[in-house]
Amino acid sequence: MSAPFQPEKFIAAQVRSIPRSGIRDFFDVVQGMKDVISLGVGEPDFVTPWHIREAAIYALERGRTSYTSNLGLPKLRAAIAKSLEERFQLSYSPKNQILVAVGVSEAMDIAFRAVINPGDEVIYHEPCYVSYSPSIAMAHGVPVPVACHASNGFAVEAEAIERAITPRSKVLVLNFPTNPTGGTLTRADLEKIAAVVRRHNLLVITDEIYAELTFEGDHVSIASLPGMIERTIFLHGFSKAYAMTGFRIGYACGPVELIEAMMRIHQYSMLCASIISQEAAIEAIEHGEADTVEMREQYRLRRNYIVSAFNDMGLKCHLPRGSFYAFPSIQETGLASKDFALRLLQEEKVACVPGSAFGPSGEGYLRCCFATALDRIQEAMERISRFIGRL
Repeated sequence: MSAPFQPEKFIAAQVRSIPRSGIRDFFDVVQGMKDVISLGVGEPDFVTPWHIREAAIYALERGRTSYTSNLGLPKLRAAIAKSLEERFQLSYSPKNQILVAVGVSEAMDIAFRAVINPGDEVIYHEPCYVSYSPSIAMAHGVPVPVACHASNGFAVEAEAIERAITPRSKVLVLNFPTNPTGGTLTRADLEKIAAVVRRHNLLVITDEIYAELTFEGDHVSIASLPGMIERTIFLHGFSKAYAMTGFRIGYACGPVELIEAMMRIHQYSMLCASIISQEAAIEAIEHGEADTVEMREQYRLRRNYIVSAFNDMGLKCHLPRGSFYAFPSIQETGLASKDFALRLLQEEKVACVPGSAFGPSGEGYLRCCFATALDRIQEAMERISRFIGRL
């Protein structure tokens, strides 16, 4: 008689060790609750602008329902190349240095899989987006976090990166402006980091999905600095700047050899991004700048309000210079971030994400997304203040 089948024994070791997303795990609790104000999921509350949606509709009407090149539509790649040259002074050939992916998440995943060998160390700054460490582990790499601190706006320091480097270090991951802290880096910061990268012969993977949502100063890409474009994989997309989260369109740019390696993985897994979404992305990148500016100014107003409100109620909160997240400290309350978030949800029906979801460096903080209507943010702040008053 055969032994009972045990499915869990067939799960790959690197997958078995990966925890559930702290964001999704928390929001399972939110489901089914009524009258909750959500400052949780990092998604614009704006509907995709009409002219972009219309481009998708028109693509359908024209019967644009086929596969595309694995690299993406040539017209979209050309538009991306033109935009990056104009906005960030980055020069890429649309022929073989740009790959259109199913969101930046897929682009990040295939970048890791294309360059990491088992045991390679990948350095990243923390608090950070929840997928970085698990994605590195699933590519058989070793995640190496470097802590960032509120005292300097959650910018990562070149000296901290250098201290984390070992003979096994291969890749440095950057995400500025940062999810969840809204931290940014100045040109001077990036120049110091670039010097470390060149000195230790590292590859940089830079996720700049929030680049257009920079509130102070100009966004600078590390890839634009001397000697860096040839050792950088640049990731970007359409979800945040154009409110196109559901279209799932991102892209990767880099040296021909690295994009070719990523394309080999992409062609055997995703094959290509949706042609309808790619047609919408062409419209966005060619004619959507005014929409982005308008949305950014609305986020700026909301940012100024929410940060002031947190500080007024005694929760120290730095002013995020980019993205659409506030990251107030709750350390003065004495509660762990998950306990604070759960009690806030249960007692006042405000949903925020515990800082611990973004790594150990996030403990003692709360991520609050201000990509929601100002009147809802105002109500949420009143509820949070009432909650704080009872502690």
